Amino acid sequence: MALVETTKSADSDKTQPQPFLQINNLVKDFGDNRVVNNVSVTIKKGEIFALLGSSGCGKSTLLRMLAGFETPTSGEILLNGKNIVADAPYHRPINMMFQSYALFPHLTVWDNIAFGLRREGMPKEEIADRVEKMLGLVQLASFGKRKPYQLSGGQQQRVALARSLAKRPQLLLLDEPLAALDKKLRERTQLELVNIIEQVGVTCVMVTHDQEEAMTMASRIAVMSAGEILQIGKPNDVYETPNCRFVADFIGSVNMFSGTVEVDEPDHVVVRTPECCHYVGHGITGTLGMPVSIAIRPEKIAVSAEQPAQEHNYVHGEVIELAYLGSYTVYHLKLASGMVVKATVSNTVRHGAFHPKWGDKLYAHWDDDAMVVLTR
Repeated sequence: MALVETTKSADSDKTQPQPFLQINNLVKDFGDNRVVNNVSVTIKKGEIFALLGSSGCGKSTLLRMLAGFETPTSGEILLNGKNIVADAPYHRPINMMFQSYALFPHLTVWDNIAFGLRREGMPKEEIADRVEKMLGLVQLASFGKRKPYQLSGGQQQRVALARSLAKRPQLLLLDEPLAALDKKLRERTQLELVNIIEQVGVTCVMVTHDQEEAMTMASRIAVMSAGEILQIGKPNDVYETPNCRFVADFIGSVNMFSGTVEVDEPDHVVVRTPECCHYVGHGITGTLGMPVSIAIRPEKIAVSAEQPAQEHNYVHGEVIELAYLGSYTVYHLKLASGMVVKATVSNTVRHGAFHPKWGDKLYAHWDDDAMVVLTR
């Protein structure tokens, strides 16, 4: 079942501003295949909202319906309170920046940015003023006469953004905006892109399969799978408190233990798994004996050669993989059950005495607030 954000009561709506973008029960079928399944979400003005999911989950189809390139099977898309489902793409105050950038190779950077403004019949003086402002905004003021092939990937991406923003859209759609860039350039451009979007103040919906990109750029994230939205929240909320196994596993790295609830108290629960006994320092909505999963992020786990003093929340295993990555070291410990636990340990001491090797036996342990209990 898709997660649906509940709207406020009628009395509350009188004091709260209406959502800028409201998607209500949106469905898209291609024949017998339901690609987007009853999606509802609200987006505030000025927000950068990310649709995050693996290939084929329906996120790009949802974006294309917002742009008007696909017609919903059913549902509403309200922009500033107006249903735009029946509006043609060119009648929507929306611009979309594609993954390929779609720059015209025979036009200069200046003319690429001016293209949409000329199509609208804007006076030459206004076009010139708008283009120069856009070039300054994306820090390409001296590149106006160049052709796209004379630019780096990051510069082409900024030209495409400038062209998308030149028409001053109410809503900007980004389809995998940084997928064509290498890792280092992508990381640098993520922050540049956010700064530019925030300067302009445009509302933005972006599609990505890159978790780090979504968490770096977006104010909120919607995790999608099989055409449904599973969880919506701020990046830290989705990462720290996933609401299901799929979200926990999809966002970042996670260790997942399967077991049953052995103690169920308002302030704590104890979950028994084949690997260990987990003492969780908060209550859950559950019952004794119910099957659950315990999710623990690798960076929440410490490792030691000595057995920890605590009674719960530790395992013992053999180092089968380790990787020194400068600021941190990743350990993979194989337990007696066959499960492999991953721990990410910060290298805070320059020349420490603790140097585990392949084949060493180590304890992995964690605090009682490090775990998330998942019931689905």
